[in-house]
Amino acid sequence: MEVKNDSNIPIFVQIAELIEDQILKEIIKEEEQVYSTNQLATLLHINPATARKGLNMLVEEEIIYKKRGIGMFVKSGAVELIKEKRKNNFLNDFIGKVLSEGKKLGITKKEIISMINNYSEEGLNE
Repeated sequence: MEVKNDSNIPIFVQIAELIEDQILKEIIKEEEQVYSTNQLATLLHINPATARKGLNMLVEEEIIYKKRGIGMFVKSGAVELIKEKRKNNFLNDFIGKVLSEGKKLGITKKEIISMINNYSEEGLNE
């Protein structure tokens, strides 16, 4: 688990995404406690305020919740919330750009779908 200081993505967003990734991979399960602000700060060598901002982002998105005096926990249904959020981001960030660029180049949706099918048939290194 690490953050990239030279990234265009703010560190607090990277923290939220790292925790989301761990939830999706079931490293942290629904209703389990997540890292504390101080644990994140120590683990990632960052300011506790930055760690808190990343955690609060997840609270605002209702992915985690606070138990006063105990810590923060993954909310039931968080996996589906994260998947839905990321699908929407994928649609807006990637598919939208592909279609827009295709339109500029005179490539139809059908041709783009064919390109994707041919690319996947060549084998992806996953």
